Amino acid sequence: MTILRPGETCWRTARAGRAAFLIDTEAYFTAVYEALRKAKRSVLLVGWGFDPRARLFPDGYDGPDDPDEVGRILVELAGARPELDIRLLIWKSALPIAISQEFFPHKARKWFHGTGVKFVLDDQVPFGACHHQKVLVVDDELAFCGGGDISIDRWDTPGHLDLDPRRIMPDQEHHAPRHEVMAMVDGEAAMAFGDLARERWRRATGEVLPRPPGPAGTDPWPSHIPAHLREVDIAIARTEPPWQGRPVVEEIRRLTLESILAAKTTVYLENQYFTAPAIAEAIAARLGDVDGPEVVLISTGQSPSWFDQLTMDRARSNILWRLQAADIFGRFRAWYPTTRAGTKIIVHSKVTVVDDTLARIGSANLNNRSGGFDTEAELGIEVSTEHDRMAVTAFRDRLVGHFLGHTGDAVAKARVERGGLIGAVEALNREGRLTPILPTKQSALGELIATYHLGDPASVSDSWRANRRRDRLYSTIRAERRLRRG
Repeated sequence: MTILRPGETCWRTARAGRAAFLIDTEAYFTAVYEALRKAKRSVLLVGWGFDPRARLFPDGYDGPDDPDEVGRILVELAGARPELDIRLLIWKSALPIAISQEFFPHKARKWFHGTGVKFVLDDQVPFGACHHQKVLVVDDELAFCGGGDISIDRWDTPGHLDLDPRRIMPDQEHHAPRHEVMAMVDGEAAMAFGDLARERWRRATGEVLPRPPGPAGTDPWPSHIPAHLREVDIAIARTEPPWQGRPVVEEIRRLTLESILAAKTTVYLENQYFTAPAIAEAIAARLGDVDGPEVVLISTGQSPSWFDQLTMDRARSNILWRLQAADIFGRFRAWYPTTRAGTKIIVHSKVTVVDDTLARIGSANLNNRSGGFDTEAELGIEVSTEHDRMAVTAFRDRLVGHFLGHTGDAVAKARVERGGLIGAVEALNREGRLTPILPTKQSALGELIATYHLGDPASVSDSWRANRRRDRLYSTIRAERRLRRG
């Protein structure tokens, strides 16, 4: 039985003629540039953040009016093709976050004022929550979904070089190496993502955007990117908080838990955060199974912001203590990646690969917020043919290999020789570019923050009641244990 079930673990499924995995933002931004150039009818972006100064082809020098700034490209497109409907719907970020982003995306309203680009800031979420979906749809024939926003501190290559002058920002400073993953699909799946984006636009503005009447007549798929999968069903899973009479949507949380419980050999996780007790308990249960899967987590060594260090990193430490205790067969590893010189790479991707059959790429973190408080969107692909299983495995091996400075083929060979993914990583990690993430001793304040998940609410109802949050989290854990027992 499929794990992707509309109305339960996903919103809907739709067919894609082609699907591709884009590893790191160089690949994403290059694909976006070509797709925008080919757009004939519409461009619709929903995002957590957006900075029109973001450069799609940075060259190591950032000066005024660079022609590859995404805002300039969009304005020029709107002027050259008045029939092209360009709409950007970006979360109206809270003041502390806006300050950290030089008040972008708020300043982008002035950037696009008087142009053909329709730019809207969306604050239609409960207080304290955010719009975290990252979806770009071109002509309803091509869609991107994943963890990356178009902003000034996102660009990097799979090499994650220690010193890369192209990681430059408008103030001439260079940002840290950063890892992102996006997925790209076409066909009916792209139109389904268009429906999701149009519904977000309706809720934010009250304006109903119709579906395109038919094909645009051109293919916006970037010509330089091969399809990794063909003729596959794509699932879209969401998180939405209960708001203005709409019920909570917890498809991603359900899918995550069921994915872990269904795994046979391997659960591979890349994520910015790792703080959700319900997910940890599902993993702990599988680690206790004699024939359970290996579980590999790749995350950031230390969160880049002081707030996340105070909240998310402390909660993660408690989760790691729990899983170390549960790992009686030695099948759990948590690592953070570094450059060759030892600089920590920011892992911002949100990827799950289960066995060789399920790949998920989206915006949801492995924290409480992404399960019922923020809005999230995720793409899932469940495959069954030998060819497609090889493609999913190759995607995972390529991800692992690029952290180690090896090819995906080298990882595949080592997996066979060492009997699994953990053995392969330990054999290939000669330079120590993947470092274990270890739990740390907590102060009294740290223990309080971690126990009650301060800064990481699971729902609207517990966002200001930490004691209620703790009770709800552990009632969820008990429910999942009952589900596991059948």
